[in-house]
Amino acid sequence: MANQIHDFQAAQHPQWRSAHLGRLMGEALRKYDARVLQLMAHDPAVPLALSNLAARDQIGAAHVHITRHLPLNGARLTALAHAANMSKQAMNALVDQCDAWGLVTREPDPLDARAKRIVFTALGLAWLEAFGRAIAQAQLEFRTAVGQDVATVVALGLEAYAQ
Repeated sequence: MANQIHDFQAAQHPQWRSAHLGRLMGEALRKYDARVLQLMAHDPAVPLALSNLAARDQIGAAHVHITRHLPLNGARLTALAHAANMSKQAMNALVDQCDAWGLVTREPDPLDARAKRIVFTALGLAWLEAFGRAIAQAQLEFRTAVGQDVATVVALGLEAYAQ
């Protein structure tokens, strides 16, 4: 019976596949992240090497996970991966790239000499500040595009849904 209902819905309303809430949120997030990275690529305070990486799409939304989720005092890889909802292996690959670019470094964990903490470097903190400016600009552009009332409702709705 459930399959018959699903088949009927797909035949009668095929647009549900491209217009459902999850897809719309995903598309909006991709657009938002792309805009944030574009703004960062053109931020004069971002070091030229990082700006060039962002401009050439070498830094992507996945790298933003580190920027979004790494606390200022650092974190172990497992905690960072958990916060970003990624596997430890995938996060380790991102940390390796960000380490090579000078955004983060691994240092001994003061609570466990066997463990390492990932922390922002001075360059990484400059990147984080640029990220904050880009987020503020992208949010302003969103509010301008959809209007203040809609932007407020969207933010409140997403906040309520995410909890």
